[in-house]
Amino acid sequence: MNEHFEKLLRDTLGKFKSETGTIHRLDEPAQLLHLVAQVGLPPQLLDVVKIIPVGKGIAGETVLKNRPVTICNLQTDTSGVARSAAKQTGVGGAVCVPVRQNGKIVGTFGVGTVREHEYSAAEINALQDLANSIAAQLT
Repeated sequence: MNEHFEKLLRDTLGKFKSETGTIHRLDEPAQLLHLVAQVGLPPQLLDVVKIIPVGKGIAGETVLKNRPVTICNLQTDTSGVARSAAKQTGVGGAVCVPVRQNGKIVGTFGVGTVREHEYSAAEINALQDLANSIAAQLT
């Protein structure tokens, strides 16, 4: 895992009062997201989130829709967006934003908290700004 991104995640989680975070890099030709850094995920979930197909799970849906994806409470969500294994995280509220460079998605940046939480537009915009600021480092 990338120590620079892990530190960035820890700092971000502090600002968002959240406990888990992930950064994935998009392999566009293969349509797969590869985990670059994570903080707070249970060890049994690392294999599940290491490689995510575009369109699957919260991160994959973020790339597919090219917009932020939020879930107020992952534990009770019935939208089908989150994978069943995601409930093992104990996360309630979650948000994932696309990381874009020159308008093109190069990855995803997600945070989650154990409490039920609806991320505000200001929080989503702040996370999006942060995500875009790391785009060049992801490519």
